[in-house]
This record gives sequence, structure tokens and C-alpha cells, in this order.
Amino acid sequence: MTDFLVVTAAAAVVCVLAMAITAYAARVTGRVSVVDVTWGVALAAVALVCALLGEAPAWRRWLLVALVALWGLRLSWHILRRSFGHGEDPRYTELLGSGRGGPLVRVWIPQGGAIWLVSMPVQVAAVAGDGLDAVVVLGVALWLLGVVFESVGDAQLAAYKRDPDRGPVMDRGLWRYTRHPNYFGDACVWWGIFLVCASAWPGVLTILSPVAMTYFLVFATGAKLLEKTMMQRPGYPEYAARTSMFFPLPPKN
Repeated sequence: MTDFLVVTAAAAVVCVLAMAITAYAARVTGRVSVVDVTWGVALAAVALVCALLGEAPAWRRWLLVALVALWGLRLSWHILRRSFGHGEDPRYTELLGSGRGGPLVRVWIPQGGAIWLVSMPVQVAAVAGDGLDAVVVLGVALWLLGVVFESVGDAQLAAYKRDPDRGPVMDRGLWRYTRHPNYFGDACVWWGIFLVCASAWPGVLTILSPVAMTYFLVFATGAKLLEKTMMQRPGYPEYAARTSMFFPLPPKN
């Protein structure tokens, strides 16, 4: 119990520092949406701190560092490149204008808390004992599916934006089966990481973390919020009518 308290406290400190640095970057750039860049980096930093402080089997601690860092650093770099030179993300404009409280109350505190909550499986795995290798393999396979889904979806969207003859809506490749393949990939990644952690007791008790991550991706600052803007684009309502919002499914006729 003492080991876990040390690890989770250190993870909380990382989250606070990450949000403080992000708040400063937002002030300099005038864009609260820089927090999206922070997510991957902050989670990778939490995984590293947990691996350094934990006493669980070393192979599992460092496997989790690799899984979280490969996903998180790729995602942060992708978002940084995509958003460079652009203004505020409409999702955050909508979020900040939807009620009382500035960025501290509506962005920094919730996002920092969300990073701490989502990283809970990694924190618990840092102090857990031996587990079931078969569950670890299943978790890594699901993580790999998520990374492939997310990176391929991002690459397909980038190619669509470069195409001068593109249609009004991206409905090719993975985007033919889900309107948000990148968010779906993110969810798979964190359910996979959860399975790696759940392979050893008491990792299974952290199931709220991937549930929360999926909620954020679908309902909070992810798909649902983005849909409000996208539905105003010509052709998007028709695309939405035939295409699953989150889980990949065959398109409707």
C-alpha cells in the first residue's frame, strides 16, 4: 500500500506539472487546445515515473513505458504538426463558452485529473505482482490494433487533405466504416494497456480508467464535441447518416 501511495502521488505531481507547463504554453500561443499535445507526453512521463518508482516485475513496468510512450509521443507529434499555425480548436471555443469558469476550472484541472485517472492502470501495475502472460499478450495485440487504426486513419486523412480533387467529406479507407477512426484507435490502445495491467492483481480493479478514456473520446472533448462543428459542413450530415460514429461498422445504404 505504501509503495502505491508513493507511485500515485508521484503521478499526480507529474500531472500538475504538465498542466502548469501547458497553461503557460496556452498563454503564449493564445490556444487552450495545446492541451491535446500534452496528453501523450504527460502519460508517457507518468509511465516512466511509475516504472522508476515501482517494484513490480521489471519487464512489465518497462513494457508499459514502451506501450504508452510509443503511442503518446506519436500522438503528440502528430497533433503538434497538424495544429501548428492554426487558431483555437472550435471544440475548446465551445467548451469555454458553454458555462462559467475559465481555462483553470474548465480545462486544466479536469484534464490534469483525467490524465491521472487514465494512467491508474499503469500506476497499479508498477506495484503489482506476477500475472497471467496470456492476458498480457491479448493486451499488446489490442494496443497494436489501436495504434494501427489511429496512425492509418491519421495518414488517410492527411492524404485526403492534400488531394486537390477530394470530395466535401472524407469517407475513404477506415473513414468509410467509422467517422472517428483515430478516437476508436485511442480507445483500443488504452483498453489494451488496461489488459496488460489487469493481468496481475489488483490491476483489474482499474477498469474505470479505460471506461473514462472512452468516455472522454466519445462524449467529453472528443467525437461528440467535434460533431457539432462538422455537422455544419456540406455533405457531413449525409455521411453521418450512413457511417458509424465510433465503432467500425459496414456503411448503411
